[in-house]
Amino acid sequence: EMCIRDSTSSHPRTVVRSLAGISTAAVVLAGCGLTEGRTGAEGAIAVTATDSECQVARTEAPAGQIEFTVRNTGTKVNEFYVYAEGDRVMGEVENIGPGLERRFLVRLDEPGTYETACKPGLVGQGIRAPFTVTGEAVDKTDDERLVEATDAYQRYVSSQADAFESETERFVAAVKRGDVTEAKRLYPRARVYWERIEPVAESFGDLDPKIDGREDVIDEGMAFTGYHRLERDLWKTGLKKDSPKIADQLMKDVRTLVAKAKKVELNELQLANGSKALLDEIATGKITGEEERYSHTDLWDFDANLDGSTAAIQALRPYLEEEDPELVERIDERTKALETLLAKHQRGDGWAPYTDLSTDEVKALSKALDALSEEVAKVAGVVGTR
Repeated sequence: EMCIRDSTSSHPRTVVRSLAGISTAAVVLAGCGLTEGRTGAEGAIAVTATDSECQVARTEAPAGQIEFTVRNTGTKVNEFYVYAEGDRVMGEVENIGPGLERRFLVRLDEPGTYETACKPGLVGQGIRAPFTVTGEAVDKTDDERLVEATDAYQRYVSSQADAFESETERFVAAVKRGDVTEAKRLYPRARVYWERIEPVAESFGDLDPKIDGREDVIDEGMAFTGYHRLERDLWKTGLKKDSPKIADQLMKDVRTLVAKAKKVELNELQLANGSKALLDEIATGKITGEEERYSHTDLWDFDANLDGSTAAIQALRPYLEEEDPELVERIDERTKALETLLAKHQRGDGWAPYTDLSTDEVKALSKALDALSEEVAKVAGVVGTR
């Protein structure tokens, strides 16, 4: 079966060299190179996504590793999600263009009722339906290499979550005292920690849109709050009467998220999927310059997403080097190539405004990102063969 990939674009990087902590939650992997025969007796579950329907061929599967193939036969770009109780994202695949098919693996180790959802146009709560996981709970791996990988990554997430909370406190304090210059300086520095653990951070119900939702959330019936509301206040409109209130709510939401992120228990497939998801975040959310549409600090986000992706691969490295050393070499080569291109845009201890990049520079970064993403997409297939 042929796997058709989206060739989107993207950017960045500053390397997170320490694996002393992470928490990525949830999971997704999109892409080619997945190993066949690891998804139960009935094989992969076909999903047909249109502009108005989400047809899931089977709505039941035994606990463990499950593979979905999602084809978009509509006219709008689509996404596919698997949710656990409380709208926790257990798996997602993004940016499925019309006529394209994406495949991904997800581990649903606990029997019970979940939900699937397609999101045509990438908006709203999605077209949802129940999905049942049967049988007995699946135990975690006893492979010491993978156990250490998940432990290391969870430590990384935990450390990044703590830093996100403390840096958000500083940012919020600057906003509340009306220090626009300092708030602008702290804004991208605080967001770095969110972007490094974004797959985990965005997996807890409505905390993601409350903290990181762009102005588009208004069209989905939600209030425009969080970092991007304050970004608009700082760079476009000026601080408003309710800016301190928005800042207080941001701090409250961040503390809630950090507490949840530090308690998340991960499996090895989530590390693989999280690494790919972070590259997808760059390709689908950052390359257009829409993420930081007022501050143009997108390269900070790009770099942080790449850091987080690299951290997950580093945690899995001992396993991958034994199981597929050639894949590790290709990932290292493509990571270095992307880092070299990105380094051209460093400015002191930060990054050039995204608007300074030429069309050719964006294309070069996009091409390098696409090459790296293609290789990282194969990691879940290697890890999934255990």
